[in-house]
Amino acid sequence: MLPSWWRKREGIGPSSELHVALNEAGSLVIETREQGLRRARALVRKYVPEGVRLSDELIAERRAEAERERQG
Repeated sequence: MLPSWWRKREGIGPSSELHVALNEAGSLVIETREQGLRRARALVRKYVPEGVRLSDELIAERRAEAERERQG
């Protein structure tokens, strides 16, 4: 049973999907899908600058490789 004050604060309703995991320190983490996505995006932004799209970089690399193969 999760405290009602926490559910209200986090906007968790009866149909909300929650994910439960242990973090590196061994603490129990309970979060909604949205919270997990925000956390993951923040982690990625530490390593990928704002405005950079990894998908665009991957496509460019594959096109360049295909061009090298075509010429070689």
